[in-house]
Amino acid sequence: MLANKKPKRLPEWFKVTLPSGEDMQRYNSTTSSVKDNKLHTVCEEARCPNIHDCWGRGTATFMVAGKACTRGCRFCAVDTIRNPPPPDEDEPIKLAEAIKNMGLTYSVITVVNRDDMDDGGALHYKKCIDKVHEICPKVGIEFLCSDLSGNVNALEFLLDNSPLTVFAHNVETVRRLTPRVRDPRATFDQSLLILKKAKDFRPDIITKTSIMLGLGETEEDLLSAFMELRDAKVDLLTLGQYLSPGPRYHPVVSFPSPETFDSLAQIAKEMGFKAIASGPMVRSSYRAESLVAAAKGETFDIELKVVA
Repeated sequence: MLANKKPKRLPEWFKVTLPSGEDMQRYNSTTSSVKDNKLHTVCEEARCPNIHDCWGRGTATFMVAGKACTRGCRFCAVDTIRNPPPPDEDEPIKLAEAIKNMGLTYSVITVVNRDDMDDGGALHYKKCIDKVHEICPKVGIEFLCSDLSGNVNALEFLLDNSPLTVFAHNVETVRRLTPRVRDPRATFDQSLLILKKAKDFRPDIITKTSIMLGLGETEEDLLSAFMELRDAKVDLLTLGQYLSPGPRYHPVVSFPSPETFDSLAQIAKEMGFKAIASGPMVRSSYRAESLVAAAKGETFDIELKVVA
């Protein structure tokens, strides 16, 4: 069983190095590209600890359909709003132009939940994906989707002829903790359904999910989740440490050691995942292109702990 004592401070393996030199120039350039196009990033909205590293490499995970979510999960720092404004009609071209100007070879696009829309935002998401491919046909696209409220027809529409490399949807935590950690509208079964149907609709697309550790899960919980994800034919898995955004959110229950992350990655590999990124600082979109390369048997960034 994983440790269940609430720690008072970050352990010694949590260290963030600020960019310098060329990396700082790329960080500033990425910041300008995001702001000039009035785009939102999950890096900023979710207060990701890797923002300096990723932006220093010229990469960012773009968040479309607004900066506020219709759900209020207890782990997430993104703002919640019941009736958000309609998505920006110019967002697809702004997104595509930003990715072009940044010279990216791989891009991750994520979304807020849009429970206020009949299709969960699928039409807008599809427009964004298609426009990026039109303007940047050589850029690999990873799409981190909501659960679309379980609307499989909207999912099928979204994936039809979609130029995606990876379709991702995060289960976030284990089945037992889902009602406590996520919004009541987000169930473990609904997330599994979206991942399974995505593979059914497009078996040629790589599927991916992410689980946060430190929320009170046990190893038994995790192994059960791994098995259910493999039953849904999920290809890629990321495991990272949960960090509470503040006192109003779910507390951090434990800080599993780097060795625990390594052990879980080996177990997941034996279960059949094509590649796993596992470590305290790993986030669902962190070095995403490296994980895909590892799954394909290609070379990948040696600074990221990847098991393939």
